[in-house]
Amino acid sequence: MRERPGRHDRDDRGSSPVEFVLVGALLTLLTLGVLELGLAVYVRNVVHDAAVEGAYRAALADETLADGAARTRALISRAVGTAYAGDVTATAQTLGGAPVVRVTVRAPLPLVGLLGAPRGLEVSADAPAESFD
Repeated sequence: MRERPGRHDRDDRGSSPVEFVLVGALLTLLTLGVLELGLAVYVRNVVHDAAVEGAYRAALADETLADGAARTRALISRAVGTAYAGDVTATAQTLGGAPVVRVTVRAPLPLVGLLGAPRGLEVSADAPAESFD
């Protein structure tokens, strides 16, 4: 006896594993994307906080710009690694007529784990300069 054409078109045996793989892959990619975004925000916050700490260190009357840059490098290296502490500069500037110290950090922006685009993240922090006057 011949089977009717199209009868097997409605047979869904074996479709559950395929659906599981497709949905599972999509959810895995979504989860990894959220984790990567969280890592990028964490790295940005660490770099910014280190720049603020370095700016305040360099702005002290008995410290130098090099001391502030070194403090920034040390904090970043300890928290996320030395690859993120490679480009740290501290400069003395005038902002609104008052002397300030600006610490600028250029670091990789993490895209896949801690690997990322070089110099994709730039953070600056200012602190009012102190003096013995």
